[in-house]
Amino acid sequence: MARKQKKKSGGAPEWMVTYSDMVTLLLTFFVLLLSMANMDQIKFNQAVGSLKGAFGVFGGQDRKEISQPSIVEIAPIHDDLVQRLYTRIVTQMNRLRLDPSVKVVKDRGAVVLRIDEAILFEAGSAELKPQALPVLTRVAGLIQPLPLRARIEGHTDDIPFSTPDMSNWDLSVNRALAVLRFFQQQDLLPLSRLSAVGYGAEQPLAPNDTPENRAKNRRVEFVLESLGDYREQLPYLIDASEQAPF
Repeated sequence: MARKQKKKSGGAPEWMVTYSDMVTLLLTFFVLLLSMANMDQIKFNQAVGSLKGAFGVFGGQDRKEISQPSIVEIAPIHDDLVQRLYTRIVTQMNRLRLDPSVKVVKDRGAVVLRIDEAILFEAGSAELKPQALPVLTRVAGLIQPLPLRARIEGHTDDIPFSTPDMSNWDLSVNRALAVLRFFQQQDLLPLSRLSAVGYGAEQPLAPNDTPENRAKNRRVEFVLESLGDYREQLPYLIDASEQAPF
């Protein structure tokens, strides 16, 4: 007895169904890319992750959490210059046996020489002590060979003056100018490399709550700098190059 042959059912082959699904997904993918051409990076990553999940890259599960892009912080280029300058000055101070009351620190992107008030001035006075002159002479000798500007800053504590015609701002400026004037009169540093500025009590090193802390805040600083325009950053500046000779 002859065996009956099965009749093939009509319709597309089975492989065509899978192929059609893949083409449809690819078309959807490219339409999505075109419509989101101006997307930011995070949203784009989310869309790509979702599409990868649809294609089974993530095991058939949607990826809902997209890690935020990491932010890489790059240190300022001049940090290396500051470090090398700091090392050189410390070496020179040791070689010259500079007074230990002169401290060298890295501050505000520059190297700073710091001298306490007690070395240079009497309390409330802007007249240099006689014993301050050799200290300042050695400081000038330290700065002179360096191709840098020296910004002389005067700082005070927050104790107000008893007379209304004098303030901590006035005292800080007068002290900075007294140091600048000494450098100019002794021909230790050219005026083109000097400027004087007074901050009063506005930039303390320590809280003005004890006599010891107030003594720390009464100081003169030499900020050595070669980059940037300092005139736009200082509130109360007197540039030596713009002043008449003393």
